[in-house]
Amino acid sequence: MSEGTKQRKGAREANESTRQSLLLAAREAFVAGGLEGARVDDIALRAGSNKQLVYHYFGSKDGLYTAVLEQVYQEIREQEAALHLDMFPAEEAMRKLIEFSFDYLRQSPGFVRLLVDENIHFGRHLKETSTVREMNRPVIDLIAQTLERGVADGVFRRGLDPLHVYLSIAGMSFFYFANIHTLSRAFSRNLEDEAEMEARKAHIVDFALNAIRVRSDGGALP
Repeated sequence: MSEGTKQRKGAREANESTRQSLLLAAREAFVAGGLEGARVDDIALRAGSNKQLVYHYFGSKDGLYTAVLEQVYQEIREQEAALHLDMFPAEEAMRKLIEFSFDYLRQSPGFVRLLVDENIHFGRHLKETSTVREMNRPVIDLIAQTLERGVADGVFRRGLDPLHVYLSIAGMSFFYFANIHTLSRAFSRNLEDEAEMEARKAHIVDFALNAIRVRSDGGALP
């Protein structure tokens, strides 16, 4: 490798390292204060950089916010793909996906906060990026394939829309974690307790699977 090639490679690695440091710092800031509460100066300071590099790499604070959203969606989709659900029988695959969806949100409160904040802004950052749409397509395709396998195996009922199945699975878990503090106060029950969360997960798994199963008498659930 020539000296010039080494220098160019080193510069690319330094640029990527700086970019990733800014993304990490921005993610922490946006989780803590949302888009409106985060300041570019503070993000640059957290990253050990300067705010001019934020504009150099991302164009604006909104561009940085969009990049953070793309990053968090990429992470969850990569972890879903790593489950290799196509290797399991249909019902077991759906069970694993439901459990993963719940556990991911339990372990990633920042993801919940970022999505809540983006919804406050009417999803306008996601509207302007095709990257997230491309990332999310595989999970719907995977659910569609799993449902088809389940129908062929005689365990899942016909006519289910894979997007609505996904929305139901994700929605039950997301609502729980997005509202866990208010729900705990409203019902005088500590829903942040590990035992409560395990009970909630078991309920969601049972509820979701029963919704898509063929009835024991051979008919479809109404």
